[in-house]
Amino acid sequence: MTDMESDRISCLPDHIIDQILSHLPIKEAGRTSVLSHIWRNKWSTQPDLVFDRQCVPAATSKDPSVSKIKFLRIIDDVLLLHSGPINKVKISAGYDLIDMNSVADIDRWILHLTKRSFKKLVLDFWLDEPYKIPCYLFSCQSLHRLELYWCSLKPPTTFEGFRNLKSLHLEQVTMTQDAFEKLISGSPLLEKLKVAYLYGFTQINIHAPNIKCVQIIGKFEGISFDNTPQLAKYLFADVVPVKLPTPCINLTTLQISINFNNLKEISAVLCLLNSSPNLQRFGIYARLEEHADHLSPVSYCWEDIFSEPVMPFKLQRVKIEDISGTKCELDFIRFILLYSPVLEKMTVKPVLNVTSKLMTELIRFRRVSGQVEVIYHVKDSS
Repeated sequence: MTDMESDRISCLPDHIIDQILSHLPIKEAGRTSVLSHIWRNKWSTQPDLVFDRQCVPAATSKDPSVSKIKFLRIIDDVLLLHSGPINKVKISAGYDLIDMNSVADIDRWILHLTKRSFKKLVLDFWLDEPYKIPCYLFSCQSLHRLELYWCSLKPPTTFEGFRNLKSLHLEQVTMTQDAFEKLISGSPLLEKLKVAYLYGFTQINIHAPNIKCVQIIGKFEGISFDNTPQLAKYLFADVVPVKLPTPCINLTTLQISINFNNLKEISAVLCLLNSSPNLQRFGIYARLEEHADHLSPVSYCWEDIFSEPVMPFKLQRVKIEDISGTKCELDFIRFILLYSPVLEKMTVKPVLNVTSKLMTELIRFRRVSGQVEVIYHVKDSS
C-alpha cells in the first residue's frame, strides 16, 4: 500500500480539510501539523479563533498558575503565527485562566488584531473589575459583530461609530449615555442589539434606521426609539393597547419571559398575540419576582383580561416553562387552547415540586384544535 493510499484524509479537497479543522479546538488543530507536510500550516489559516478552556490540557488544569501561563502562551503563539484572514476571535475564560495581571496581554492582542481585518470579536471574561476596552479597538471598522461582557467603554472623542457593524451585544458594560447613543447612531448597518444590565446611565435612546431586533434586560427609567422603521415589534409602558397600530406580519417565532402576577405584562403579551397574525411558534418562560404584586383569583375578571381575540391565532407549537400552577397561569393556558384552531403541540414544564393537580387541570381544559397534543413534562429533581 502506498503512502498516498494509507493517508486518504490528506487527499481530501482543501475546503473539506478546512471544515474539519474548524470544528477542532485551537490546541487540537495545531497538533494536526505533525500529520504530514500538507497539514503543517493548515491550522494557521483557520478563520475562526476561539480561545477558551479547551485550549488548556486537562492535566494542567489543576494548577491555576500553570494553566494561566499556557493559556496566554497559546494565544500569543496563534496570533503570531496565524497567516490567513481572520473572521472571528473569541476569548472566553474564567479567573483561573485570565486575571488582572493579564490586562496588558489582552491589550496587546487587541492591538495586534486591529492591524488586521477581522469581522467578529467576543470578549467574555470576568476580572476583579471591568476590563477597559483600549481606544484603538474603536478604529477597527471591519467589525460586523461585537460582543462584550464586564467591560468599560470610553470611546475617543473622534469616534463616530462602526460603519460595518450589524450585531452588538453588551452585557454588564459601563459607559456614558452619550457614548452609547453615539455607538448606536454611528453604526448605520446595525440590525441586532442586545443589552443587559448597563451601568452609567438610566435612559436608553435608540436611533438606528436598520435595526430589526432589540432585546433589553435590566431596569431603566425610559426607553425610546427614533428612526427605527425596520423594528419588528416594540413593548409597552403605562396603558397597554389591545392591538398594535401596525401588525407584525413577519413575526413567526416569539420567545418571551412573563410575570403572570403582573396584569400589565399579561396584557402586553396578549397585545402581541393579537398583533401577530402569522405567529406559529410561541415560547413562554414564567418569571416570579419576589416583590411583585400578586394577583389573587378575586382581583381580576378572566373575561376582562382574556377576551376573545379579533381573529383566531395561527399558533402551531407552544411551550410554557417554569409555571407553578397559579390561576393566572392556568387561565392563560386555557385561553391559548380555546383560540388556537391549528395548534399541534403544547408543552408544559412546571417548576419542581408541583402537585399532580396541575396535570389534572390541563387534561380538563377544552381545546378547539382536534389534533393538539398537550405534553406535561416533569423536571428531574436531580
